[in-house]
Amino acid sequence: MTTVLIVDDQPLQRRGFRMLLESTPDTEVVGEAAHGADAVRRAAELRPDVILMDVRMPGMDGIEATRRVVASGDRSRVLILTTFDLD
Repeated sequence: MTTVLIVDDQPLQRRGFRMLLESTPDTEVVGEAAHGADAVRRAAELRPDVILMDVRMPGMDGIEATRRVVASGDRSRVLILTTFDLD
């Protein structure tokens, strides 16, 4: 079973990712976080196999949160994603 922590400041995005991941066999969403500081705390607490991390979040962004997770020695793999508004 692969465990996943979803990190995104948009509740609708988190809900969508959760629905998609929970429909996949052998995948369990163990938690969610809405910002980088919470992601670092939840990663240390939950020790997920994978962290699905948004880059653009208010406060601590996903890049800094990833740096801190990696620096902590946590063995979680981080998959970074984001969206861009192109006009």
